[in-house]
Amino acid sequence: MKIFSVIGIFAGTVIMGSLLAAHFTGQINLANMSWLWLTFFVGANLFQMGFTGFCPATKLFYALGIKDQQAGCKL
Repeated sequence: MKIFSVIGIFAGTVIMGSLLAAHFTGQINLANMSWLWLTFFVGANLFQMGFTGFCPATKLFYALGIKDQQAGCKL
């Protein structure tokens, strides 16, 4: 596993873990729809990208004309 993948898995875990910890300690309520779900989605996307290499943001940025020859994500 490459360091890029491990960083994505770690970052996603920290993001989702912090939201879940805040929810279960009563600081936030994830049962109600809020912008916090966007944060959770970003964390989940980072987590899965670490294992699969697939990143929807990469497809979006390529479609917008932004190219990087050393992209860490698969298209």
